Amino acid sequence: MTESPSNAPSGKTRGSLKQIRGDLMALTKARLSVLVVMTACFGYLLATKGGVTFSWVTLFHTFLGTVLAASGAAVFNQLMEVEADARMHRTSDRPLPAKRLPKPAAFILGWLLAGFGLVHLGVTVNASASVMAGATLFTYLFVYTPMKRVSTANTLVGAVSGALPPLIGWAAGGRSLLDPGSFFLFGLLFFWQLPHFAAINWIYREEYIRGGFKMWSNDDESGSRTARIAVAYSISLTTLAVAFPFVSTGMERWGAVGGGLFGGGMVLLSLRFLKSGNRSDARRLFFYTLLYLPAMMLVCYLAWKAVTGFRA
Repeated sequence: MTESPSNAPSGKTRGSLKQIRGDLMALTKARLSVLVVMTACFGYLLATKGGVTFSWVTLFHTFLGTVLAASGAAVFNQLMEVEADARMHRTSDRPLPAKRLPKPAAFILGWLLAGFGLVHLGVTVNASASVMAGATLFTYLFVYTPMKRVSTANTLVGAVSGALPPLIGWAAGGRSLLDPGSFFLFGLLFFWQLPHFAAINWIYREEYIRGGFKMWSNDDESGSRTARIAVAYSISLTTLAVAFPFVSTGMERWGAVGGGLFGGGMVLLSLRFLKSGNRSDARRLFFYTLLYLPAMMLVCYLAWKAVTGFRA
């Protein structure tokens, strides 16, 4: 049955709906939120592997609560940085600096998303998962975001915020945050982010300077300082991934092979960037970090031992 011409949406209406959908995706930083949610679910899967505590319902509620909280954090981040976003070419067309969405509406949306996310985790999962989500929001919005204008150490603080989401899932699985596995998850995400953001910092260094942000790459025209940072943290990441299966009984020792291979690739690309100082090599490093994380999570899950066999 076809719609009559009078009921069919006009091209202008379809275009408006597409614009609204695109603005909401940009305002909630959907791609970044996917990464946060993916790592939170990863933490839950490791925490419950082989155990009777695994529940699809709990995994769903962990997923939903994390989506809401991460989306709310993204909205508040853009509210706090709207002037800086307006000065940078790659962010000037976001809905707030482009004035397609009023700030009060974004503020209300941010509160609703973040608030419902934290409450949902607390009510449907457990208090520890909600607390970890709250800690993520706090460090991201009240420490990392304002620190970007003050000190280059902001990237380290941002890496702390980005390393907490796996612990949302770990806590949702009923595991103690003092277990060795939680420290491994935190370290894996912490060290992974630093080569990842070092590459981004240098690729977009002119943009960050224009926006008034203090980044490692500022005044690093050759890229050598940024590349050395990427090398150091790539080595740290590889060392952690290789050492953990030998110092804890939580993972099969063959998992160290995957950690060594994938981490070694990141070290080599960081060294290549250090040698050349080319934007193309920084970009290769950046894209490799995007491949590294899901590949390493798969290795960890396959090598992770069942809950009953996990002991420090």
